[in-house]
Amino acid sequence: MDLSAINPLVLIASLMVSATPILLAAIGELVVEKSGVLNLGVEGMMIVGAICGFATAVETGSPLLGFIAAAAGSALLSLIFAVLTQFLLANQVATGLALTLFGLGFSAMLGQGYVGLKPPSTPTLHIPVLSDLPVVGTMLFSHDLMVYVSLALVAAVWATLKYTRVGLILRAVGENHDAAHALGYKVIRIRILAIMFGGACAGLGGAYLSLVRVPQWTEGMTAGAGWIALAIVVFGSWKPWRVLLGAYLFGGISVLQLNLQAAGLKVPVQYLSMSPYLITILVLVIMSANRSRAALSAPASLGRSFHASH
Repeated sequence: MDLSAINPLVLIASLMVSATPILLAAIGELVVEKSGVLNLGVEGMMIVGAICGFATAVETGSPLLGFIAAAAGSALLSLIFAVLTQFLLANQVATGLALTLFGLGFSAMLGQGYVGLKPPSTPTLHIPVLSDLPVVGTMLFSHDLMVYVSLALVAAVWATLKYTRVGLILRAVGENHDAAHALGYKVIRIRILAIMFGGACAGLGGAYLSLVRVPQWTEGMTAGAGWIALAIVVFGSWKPWRVLLGAYLFGGISVLQLNLQAAGLKVPVQYLSMSPYLITILVLVIMSANRSRAALSAPASLGRSFHASH
């Protein structure tokens, strides 16, 4: 095995790209769960975002329009989940699983004519001065816009939840929806907006996969990224900066296993490929072992249906 073939600068730059789709989906799901809703349909929304973004970018020649279409398409899909769970009081876990299955089938149908096509390339940003810095410039400041959008989104969600009235209301709804309703807040409206925001973020993550990370369309290309995003929200204890750390940790493991394969590590490829998922499961097992701590971090009304007559 030749470890000198692994360039640490390229490794860190690749890590940021690898983590971005999961980070986008996870930060959206964090907002959804902070409002007291558990949406297990992240995988389905991501794959629909992937095909909506890919198809739009191919047809218009604009990656930016692709990302906008992906966010809109997945937000609309999440609206189905919102109507079923908030108005019809359907079980959130079952509805989320159904949304994932629907998304996987629907995207496969939409994507039939796009297999083998190449999308227009997403340009990298050149940030004056910063991009030209030796070492750090290549590593941190030579990425496409969505890498920085994902980081800005984490900062914005953190600041909103911590310092603004909107964040306070959202957290109040997630902690005790009956008390929030008694204070006059529109619990269902707030939750629907949170669900749509989560859907839009998942769509952006899916589009990033099909337009930047793996610039092509293949059926089922999210390959469990939505489930990893869900796990990272729990791993991050519903805190935005910890979610960022979790996404970059997973991205790092994914990139490292690819580099180890390229360096000729004498381990079957299948073991390396499944390592990120194994480590995610291991982290969740360790987290859930201390159940009282995990329970204290979770929003108190998470997964519970709300009805105004209660």
